[in-house]
Amino acid sequence: MLARYDVVVIGAGPAGEGAAMKLVKEGRRVAVIDQLGEVGGNCAHVGTIPSKALRQTVYNLMRFRRDPLLSRMADIRSLPLSQVLARAHKVIDIQVTTHHRFFERNDVDLYYGEARFEDDHTMSVLTSEGVSERIGFESAVIATGSRPYQPADIDFNHPRVFDSDKILKLDYPVQKLIIYGAGVIGCEYASIFVGLGYKVDLVNTQPQLLSFLDNEIADALSHYLRDLGVLIRNQEEYSKLETQDDCVILHTKSGKKIKADAILWCNGRAGNTETLNLEAVGLSANSRGQIAVDERYCTDAANVYAAGDVIGPPALASAAYDQGRCAAAHITGSQDVPHVGDVPTGIYTIPEISCIGRTERQLTEDKVPYEVGQSFFRHLARAQISGDVVGMLKILFHRDTREILGIHCFGNNAAEIVHIGQAVMNLPNNSIEYFANTTFNYPTMAEAYRVAALNGMNRLF
Repeated sequence: MLARYDVVVIGAGPAGEGAAMKLVKEGRRVAVIDQLGEVGGNCAHVGTIPSKALRQTVYNLMRFRRDPLLSRMADIRSLPLSQVLARAHKVIDIQVTTHHRFFERNDVDLYYGEARFEDDHTMSVLTSEGVSERIGFESAVIATGSRPYQPADIDFNHPRVFDSDKILKLDYPVQKLIIYGAGVIGCEYASIFVGLGYKVDLVNTQPQLLSFLDNEIADALSHYLRDLGVLIRNQEEYSKLETQDDCVILHTKSGKKIKADAILWCNGRAGNTETLNLEAVGLSANSRGQIAVDERYCTDAANVYAAGDVIGPPALASAAYDQGRCAAAHITGSQDVPHVGDVPTGIYTIPEISCIGRTERQLTEDKVPYEVGQSFFRHLARAQISGDVVGMLKILFHRDTREILGIHCFGNNAAEIVHIGQAVMNLPNNSIEYFANTTFNYPTMAEAYRVAALNGMNRLF
């Protein structure tokens, strides 16, 4: 028997949920299929939520360690990772329950199993029990997310070789860890594991860390990681990985040999598309399993849309949810649907990094006359009280119009602080003068905007 729906959404992560909720609110009958057997996607189960919960626990322990009154109560190195992760698993359970309630309350039918296109209006779902169900649909949204990229010559079944999903199951003592790949995930885990007392070698295939960031912010991250004890090896690529019972040895193309207790592979991600039978709807994925879409998030198949990590950058949960909503809006025929454009970047290293808008490098290349306003957290009373004095807020603005062009923040709660700047940037009369003329609570971290605005305006002549 063929169950019929207006729209089938493949994937119950942020993009899938965003699409499904928008569609049902517009009166469409929706089915959501997920291979994990639970809602939330990789974001909730192995990605954003558990890694950020782990990060928060490590951050709390590091703060205790800095406090002479509490340091003896927070011997980080005596804690097994499984114990540190206990809080993360509680957060996952709460998140899954919460999001499952969203689907139930909105009468979305959930199917758990492997989705496979049969043709452009029919899909089969193979459950874990081996039962196959067929579903008919008018439109489909592919929101299957991504997984860590695994090179064929690396044995990820070895107990000392991890990717960013598997690392959360580390259950034996580690003194030294190699992290291969210094993108966002690699840098986040480098700060987490050095905070746990591990020796960390961060192998970066690029000339500098996170080159898409403003240079000053990227340099600040590099300096702070090194200060914590991370050994950063820039412009290195592996030639082979040697695995033994008690260690791993990474051989680089430059001739180096790096020995450690384990390795965490963080060199990119791949879209989850290999089991979808995309050929049945005339689609194909690139070498990383990603699907091309247009500005409406529509694929080359007129009734098939895609959103989230499966379409590639920015590959952020925040953007994925909005992309799913945007795709759903186009399916329902909504007019003037805003494209998901200038998305704030949130990098959950310790401390955090967040930015929105253009960098100094981009403005210089575009010959835009800009000026810089800076506020260093070590000068703020709130930062001195909390002990989180590492970091800065940087505002880039047009010298003539005073328009804010970029906000860049490095420090504790940067991912929260950036949204104040984001809101002002979206005002019709976007101007740095807003911060100079607005009274902020004292002491707060938000005061950094007033300090940075006055600092920048004092540079004008």
